[in-house]
Amino acid sequence: VLNARLKYFKVGGAAVMAVGIWTLVEKSDYLNILASSTFAVSAYILIFAGGLVMITGFLGFCAIIREQRSCLSAYFSMLLLIFLIELVAGVLAYVYYQRLSEELKQHLTQTLTENYALPGKTHITHSIDRLQQDFKCCGSNSSADWQRSVYILSVESSGRVVPDSCCKTVTFKCGKRDHPSNIYKVEGGCITKLEQFLADHLLIMGAVGIGVACLQACLNHFRVCLFFLKSEQIQ
Repeated sequence: VLNARLKYFKVGGAAVMAVGIWTLVEKSDYLNILASSTFAVSAYILIFAGGLVMITGFLGFCAIIREQRSCLSAYFSMLLLIFLIELVAGVLAYVYYQRLSEELKQHLTQTLTENYALPGKTHITHSIDRLQQDFKCCGSNSSADWQRSVYILSVESSGRVVPDSCCKTVTFKCGKRDHPSNIYKVEGGCITKLEQFLADHLLIMGAVGIGVACLQACLNHFRVCLFFLKSEQIQ
């Protein structure tokens, strides 16, 4: 029975790690335009916790086979540490979810207007281009945000009024015309779509972190009770 519980524990660890890796691999471009690193930190913590679970699983297997109190005590201590790490990641994701809207309103427009297409800001430029194409939007609140852009006001824009990534069909210098037939005119701009996307993902991260941590805490309690019950029967 204990071995079966151990397998469930490993599956939970793998799930936690998978969510963290998915966040960093699939959503890394969007992380570049966030002012806070909390979103990324939560993902890194989940990956670390998931990896620690896999290592601890081997320790638990050895402890069960040998039935040594010292080894099992170390195992249970590791489980407690993992529980706390996952709980912290889940709480961080939930807390960041509460202030996500305010952060985006304060920083997204500034990022678009002050950093797009500037030297040394290639990663931000790529992230903004992907954001506008993926969500079919233009500008933070509207395409009018680009009128204050350092890039659009410079000679490098070659007369563009919006970046080419705002266009429904991207072609070279298509951003010279900001008519609704040519570019995306979405109510609420990119900020509304990005906020909803990140909010949904943060809820997943928080649910996985806190949910798996609580589940593992219950299984951990079961193992402790089972071990000491078995020890009393042997004595």
